[in-house]
Amino acid sequence: MRHPYLPPPYPPPPERSAELRQRFAEEARSERPDLSALCLLIGAETDGSLDEAGIDAAQAELDRLAGELPYRPGGPHAWAEAVSRLLGTRYGFHGTPGDYQRLESSLLHEVLRRRRGLPILLSVVWLEVARRAGAPVYGVALPGHFVVGFGTAAEQVLADPFDAGRVLTGTDAELLVVGATGAPLHPSMLEPAPPLEVVQRILNNIRAWAAARPERSDVALRAVELALLIPSHPARLRYEHGQLLVQRGEFVAGAEELEYYADLIEVVDESAARKVRQEAGTARAKLN
Repeated sequence: MRHPYLPPPYPPPPERSAELRQRFAEEARSERPDLSALCLLIGAETDGSLDEAGIDAAQAELDRLAGELPYRPGGPHAWAEAVSRLLGTRYGFHGTPGDYQRLESSLLHEVLRRRRGLPILLSVVWLEVARRAGAPVYGVALPGHFVVGFGTAAEQVLADPFDAGRVLTGTDAELLVVGATGAPLHPSMLEPAPPLEVVQRILNNIRAWAAARPERSDVALRAVELALLIPSHPARLRYEHGQLLVQRGEFVAGAEELEYYADLIEVVDESAARKVRQEAGTARAKLN
């Protein structure tokens, strides 16, 4: 579905979109959500040119890269070094400040193609390649920067895929957190990030990219609607969804969503709920 005034990516047709969303919802509700599958479904819902063959090719590329890692190289530090040598040095996966301005930097199939992306998407590549090879690996959602961890808490080794997989010292991690928040590193920040938390953060990044580009409210709307399919999503997503629908001229649907959100928050904040209902009334009035 092309738009004559907007650059790609263009969304998939409605039938394809409905199928992708159903698969995304099922995967997100599964006992062990598959991170790469969820990321590729986000990619296909955002970029209609990503078909089933493209999804399969991306998974095959992750398998291929994993096959190039050495067999059980040693402890966490050896794993971190091995993955860094393969992905960062040999294949050149890394990020630059300019990647924050590109939507492709949040789409796994494009990150695999360009070997460039945001920290969290590059971390997904590290995670999925290392996991397939048997590494004790997980994502670490530091404030303002996503990295990868290897090993247990007692022997944890961190690597920064955005910096081509550079293995971090304790001081490096501390500086990343202080630079992002002004506060010191707390041990709780180093705990493994569950797959659905990673996916929610990726969708947050896509929404942030689109928020800075009002003409791409279509991208924001799709990201919000995928985020709403994740169990235990933030209630405020309903408000954002309603606002986007109104912004795009879907006044009735937007008003209904705003009213639903007002019902959710009324118990804890009656004043805020009243203001949201006023917004819903304003949206309905635009139909007259």
